[in-house]
Amino acid sequence: MIDPTESKRMGDDEAGGGGASGDGRGGSRSPRGRDEVDAPTVERIRDFLVDRDIESTLADGRTFVVQLPGEKRLKTACHLTVAKESVRIEAFVCRKPDEDFEKVYKYLLRRNRRMYQVAYTLDNTGDIYLVGRMPLVAVTEEELDRVLGQVLEAADHDFNIIIETGFHTAIRREWEWRVSRGESLRNLEAFRHLTEDLPQPE
Repeated sequence: MIDPTESKRMGDDEAGGGGASGDGRGGSRSPRGRDEVDAPTVERIRDFLVDRDIESTLADGRTFVVQLPGEKRLKTACHLTVAKESVRIEAFVCRKPDEDFEKVYKYLLRRNRRMYQVAYTLDNTGDIYLVGRMPLVAVTEEELDRVLGQVLEAADHDFNIIIETGFHTAIRREWEWRVSRGESLRNLEAFRHLTEDLPQPE
């Protein structure tokens, strides 16, 4: 089964290579758009991430790639890109579903009604993202905490629902293949109910 968590890129505000690892206090600096970056906001976000020991890297002097650990989805990479007047929020959630697109997208639209500061959207290929935008005046420790918490809650809570709905045939195929070879089913246990009519491990 192709990994549905595999992302290709992060849209127009993609964080490229050259970011610093660790606490996010370093990072390469690109001359591109330097006059469009609000430096105090960069420092505010960096201090927030460091103070809370949140894993992150800083790319091109303005894009933080924040790693949010979850349970159903083990890790979600959320990009915070600082511009002159706002901070763009973007997180890849899942690649384009293999099937039942309408059911998946209907679920996501309904979820958008209950989301805070971010919403589900699709890129040109149908891959699923969470996106949002914060005005600079709203970038406080409390608001960053709420927004990142919402990204994590959404990506983690909705992940299995998206996978079960949009990739159920691939799950069943993978299950059969692993059982036939005696391979581990650990990361498929959440979807066991989709395989009740298939061979089970002894």
